[in-house]
Amino acid sequence: MFNSLQGRSAIVTGGSKGIGRGIAETFAAAGVNVLLTARNQTDVDATVAALDGHPGQVSGLVADVTKPDDCRRAVDAAIKWYDGVDIVCANAGIFPSGRLEDLTPDDIDQVLAVNFKGTVFIVQAALDALAASGHGRVIVTSSITGPITGYPGWSHYGASKAAQLGFIRTAAMELAPKQITINAVLPGNIVTDGLVEMGQEYLDQMASSIPAGRLGTAADIGNAALFFATDEASYITGQTLVVDGGQILPESPQALAEQ
Repeated sequence: MFNSLQGRSAIVTGGSKGIGRGIAETFAAAGVNVLLTARNQTDVDATVAALDGHPGQVSGLVADVTKPDDCRRAVDAAIKWYDGVDIVCANAGIFPSGRLEDLTPDDIDQVLAVNFKGTVFIVQAALDALAASGHGRVIVTSSITGPITGYPGWSHYGASKAAQLGFIRTAAMELAPKQITINAVLPGNIVTDGLVEMGQEYLDQMASSIPAGRLGTAADIGNAALFFATDEASYITGQTLVVDGGQILPESPQALAEQ
């Protein structure tokens, strides 16, 4: 059904854990050569070793997306190792909790720097390479929290995720003449180390509020990102895809009880 992506190259920021690791694995399994970035060398090395053996090569680089120079260094490395960059998955993100009355300027700046500025910086760094590929793709990992829903303690996080969507809509117009598309995946509750740390009671409660009856997996997000990277998705840009098992659909708990 879809043309193969084998032999193309992708950068996945925040690719050593959670959703980023799932995206990196999904792309590598499809034959895409992946350069994943993270801020910790141990995490990078462990993930690269764990993903060895897929059709696509996987390499890693320590980089901080809040630093434009690091983003350019990641792009240069992908060009050197894989002869170009076809796909950028702007996935790096943090989600510290903090009530509105307790948030400091540093708290807000940190979340915006990683989640929003980091997205812009990695896209800026890769523009020339993506244009040269002739089928450039940017896939942003946003969230349902902020653009669609809210959750106490995450006002700054939600704002950063909504900002990503404002960014992609205008970026899509600027990038279209270069044959580059940019879209976003909006995950619901996905089983990652960060979510597991919130406790089994929270996991069970969230699963019970999802029509699909389960939490999502990192592979669910990886598959959505992979679709946006295909040639068949070349006429889709500036759009969002919610991947949440129907989590945002019920208007009340009673609606689920009526299933």
